[in-house]
Amino acid sequence: MKTETIEILCCPFDKSDLKLTVVTQSLDREVLEGFFTCESCNRLYPIVQGIPIMNPDEYREGKLERPLLERWSKQLEAKDAVASRRLLETLDQ
Repeated sequence: MKTETIEILCCPFDKSDLKLTVVTQSLDREVLEGFFTCESCNRLYPIVQGIPIMNPDEYREGKLERPLLERWSKQLEAKDAVASRRLLETLDQ
């Protein structure tokens, strides 16, 4: 995901600004893995292979996202626990 794209994205639910956490970057500084968090609605949006997953909650695949969250647990601990907790609750439904 190119940095120019990151600057224009907002939360699809409430249009608030998103905070980016980079987990993996390419040599030319494109984001390969990471996640966005919305501080307004406490949603978390993963970035997988450079693609942000910003689907509505009811269309998200918990079984696909859970391994990423487990792998990114260190970065998630540094973030607001509410956002990661909200996503985990959504994935468990």
